[in-house]
Amino acid sequence: MEEIRKRFIQGFFILIAFIYVGRLFYLQVIDDTYKLDAENNAIRKLIQVPFRGLVYDRHKKLIVSNTVVYDLYVTPKKARVADTLRFCNMFGITRAEFDSLTHLARVYSPVRQSLMLRQLSRQDYARVQDAMVDYPGFDFQVSALRTYDSKAMANALGYVGEISPERLAKQEETGDDYYRQGDYVGVTGLERKYEEQLRGERGEKYMMVNSRGVEKGLFKNGALDKEPIAGKNLITSIDINLQAYADSLMQHKVGSVVAIEPSTGEVLAMVSAPTYDPSLLSGRTYSKYFQTLNLNPLHPLLNRPPSAYYRPGSTFKIIQALVALQMGVITAGTGFGHGGSPINCSHNHPVASDVQKAIQYSCNPYFYQTYKRIIYNNNEKNVFKKSAFGLAKWDEMVAKFGIGQSLEIDLPNEKKGKLPDVPYYDKMYKGELRWKFSNIASNSIGEGEIIVNPLKMANVAAIIANRGWYYRPHLVKGVGKVGDIDEKYKEKLSVGIDYRHFETVIGGMVAAVNNGTVSSDGRMADIQMCGKTGTSQNRHGENHSIFIAFAPRVNPKIAIAVFVENAGSGGAHAAPIASLCIEKYIKGHSDRKAIETKWMNKGYPINIIRTTPKTDNAKNAASKKDSVVKKVDEELFLTTPQSLPLIGAEKPNTFKIPMKPKR
Repeated sequence: MEEIRKRFIQGFFILIAFIYVGRLFYLQVIDDTYKLDAENNAIRKLIQVPFRGLVYDRHKKLIVSNTVVYDLYVTPKKARVADTLRFCNMFGITRAEFDSLTHLARVYSPVRQSLMLRQLSRQDYARVQDAMVDYPGFDFQVSALRTYDSKAMANALGYVGEISPERLAKQEETGDDYYRQGDYVGVTGLERKYEEQLRGERGEKYMMVNSRGVEKGLFKNGALDKEPIAGKNLITSIDINLQAYADSLMQHKVGSVVAIEPSTGEVLAMVSAPTYDPSLLSGRTYSKYFQTLNLNPLHPLLNRPPSAYYRPGSTFKIIQALVALQMGVITAGTGFGHGGSPINCSHNHPVASDVQKAIQYSCNPYFYQTYKRIIYNNNEKNVFKKSAFGLAKWDEMVAKFGIGQSLEIDLPNEKKGKLPDVPYYDKMYKGELRWKFSNIASNSIGEGEIIVNPLKMANVAAIIANRGWYYRPHLVKGVGKVGDIDEKYKEKLSVGIDYRHFETVIGGMVAAVNNGTVSSDGRMADIQMCGKTGTSQNRHGENHSIFIAFAPRVNPKIAIAVFVENAGSGGAHAAPIASLCIEKYIKGHSDRKAIETKWMNKGYPINIIRTTPKTDNAKNAASKKDSVVKKVDEELFLTTPQSLPLIGAEKPNTFKIPMKPKR
């Protein structure tokens, strides 16, 4: 028994010895992992960042291109700096900056490359290249700087910036490894929306180096190298000449211009004022200028067309008329006097004897009575339920115009706005039997709880130009080639209103321009513009000026919306800007040079709106009414990185029955 135990133990140790010998033979003779690791100690892997795709306008004019620059990366564990002062002098940085940059690199990873200095010019690179053999652990990589051939369209284009730690962490969660610390990505606008198409595919190059880090040639003659693939180009629908012209008309002003080609839904111009020079956010001075722009109380970084909130004012009366005509509660010849309406109309115009005259003179009492008929167009006897049934039908029809809905434009941060419905008022008034028509009457003239952005109203103008249909607005005609876009932008959408009703409304819009609420500066002798003026209530100064239009009347080429904050009447201030843009697009120039100069130079006093809602004290918060007002106020504040305020729509239920005439 003892002998068996002894042999068993001996056999066990012999087996272990054979396993170790076999494993050693495998590692040294068969497996080449360690050989490759040894080779890697003398091989430098270089990541080659591809050029971002270029951006063109609709006529193939270059808007955004790239300039070659060089980024300096550091691998902390390999880095050796014998003469820190010399290193700092070469790159024009201080010792404090050097210490800070190398510390951040070590925190990120001691063994992975980390961006230290970005976007060195060709001249800087040539000047320091030979000296870098004395500084192992530092490597240059070719990169690109976004270069702008035009200063127009900055907000819609967006900008690129260094990837955030949050985005890097999210990438690791998904298992993606495309981005590294210090990489540039699209942050806003088209740069963000089309990031995956614009960024391209990274390349890899393997270089042999000696112990001093000097490159000795390609590893395996480049057999393992992978060439970078440049990002795809964007062909936008923007007419850069129109865009620049509209930008110039909106200087000294705050607001928006959105122009759309009705037959395609392509955005011709998208102006957000004030804007900024996009080159300021491209390069090593990005941080400095971003902070300046971000702290500007007029919020130049906000792309107002899809993101700012306003009440539509009297421009909404066009939708009101179309819905009423389709429902049959009025006909083209229906007239209303001024009696019986709590909303005044002191435009000194004749009684609106039909729909066209009501639009021509923007008659408030007419649309109060029209909305009342829409809401009460059901057989319910209970006044509260009658209002709820009518509002539900109205909501259904108005929503088809995109009000309160996302238009799904190819831009980030589009706001839906607000189209109040039955649950909204039930919640506001604590039950369905606590509100009726008088509580929602201000919706009749585009005030109350209706909230839109300029993009929506430009699309409404396109719908009317098309007599009842539209394509979703979009800024890109193609990725790589024209026509390569999301299929949803090729889908024709109907609003469910008969063609004949549009002709009735368009007749009123023609009258409004030729002999109605539009001032003489907004009229063109040789182009028939069809438009509607609006004034959006503003508690912080003059009302906001709004105008929507399309032209020409037959076979329309352009639909447009203009919003000018703190300006007053839409016909006197927004309409001239819209007419100049229409003339520029259709004719290629403006024949009205004096009017053009006047509106390019005109400015308005700007009221700086608070950036956070005021908080009620405990006593006021106890009041039910104050609580409702405060909640509505908070719901409507814009959700943006800058915590921007709602523009011109702070407390909708405090604007129940506006007594100012709306034009």
